[in-house]
Amino acid sequence: MFLLDRWYVAAWPEEVTQQPLARTFCDEPVVLFRGTSGSVTALEDRCCHRNLPLSQGKVDGDCLACGYHGMVYDARGICVRIPGQSMIPKNACVRSYPVQERDGLVWIWLGDAGRAGQSQPASYPFHADPRWAHRTSRYLIAGHHELINDNLIDLSHVGYVHGKTIGGTPAAHSEAQLEVQRSADGVVVRRWMPDTLPPPTYQRTYGFAGRIDRWMEIAFVPGLVQIYIGANDAGKGFDQDGRMDALGIRIFNGITPESAGSTHYFWSAAHNFKVDDAAITQAFFNEIAATFAEDKVVIEAQQERFDRFPNRANVALQSDAGGVHARRVIAEAIRRQESPVAA
Repeated sequence: MFLLDRWYVAAWPEEVTQQPLARTFCDEPVVLFRGTSGSVTALEDRCCHRNLPLSQGKVDGDCLACGYHGMVYDARGICVRIPGQSMIPKNACVRSYPVQERDGLVWIWLGDAGRAGQSQPASYPFHADPRWAHRTSRYLIAGHHELINDNLIDLSHVGYVHGKTIGGTPAAHSEAQLEVQRSADGVVVRRWMPDTLPPPTYQRTYGFAGRIDRWMEIAFVPGLVQIYIGANDAGKGFDQDGRMDALGIRIFNGITPESAGSTHYFWSAAHNFKVDDAAITQAFFNEIAATFAEDKVVIEAQQERFDRFPNRANVALQSDAGGVHARRVIAEAIRRQESPVAA
């Protein structure tokens, strides 16, 4: 069961071109394409005639032509032309999905299209903020989307998994001061680590010479985790509330289920220091990419064991509080989605 009444990240804008792009979201095959007007369309990835994937067709203006018999579908998913036939059956159509392009992302609504206008994709202005420099990427992870949520919300693993990049002292992460706030639609976790050693990534890209104070804020809503990290020389205080007088890092994590065992992971890494130095931005991105590659290995190994031992119990730790709340948020949202009132 997936939470469908939600705006999910479908692609980075540069991925959607006049070459049809096939993706699966929440077990639904979707084709994305950009029409000649520049608009993005998302359709069910099958022709209603003989079920050939429409992603094997080609863009025709702002429409998409099937590669089998040439049936042409508009942005509503309605067939508007059939070669060699003037009469178009009334049921010649496929599903069209609401899409929005904003904040440097393409978003898709997979649930009831009539409810799409009741909410908007989460705001993320930092992709266009000149005070931040960023790079983007996407991984397809062979793991359930909630395992990715768990990994991002509970950062106590950082000192153990990411010792060569953002880790630092394992004990500092395990013993971090922790605050968890739950809302109806999300969870915010804050972590403070005063007077600790700077991790290798901070030393290589920012240049801390001595010990530092570190602060992390992880904000979760279904389909998205925003992470804001601050660091300063030890004793100078934490970089909170958007103040950027020291090192600031923002990580965007778009988490879109592909299936029960695989997830599209869209991420960007932004920094607030030396933003005009492209070499620093690339070096910082490379550090974060190495970190997320390590996470991918962990999550996929977890999924393999969950599949092999589906009935074996797991224990929860204190640091799991945020992740437990996140799972409850998703479960409650699915119940609301399926309730007669929502329908």
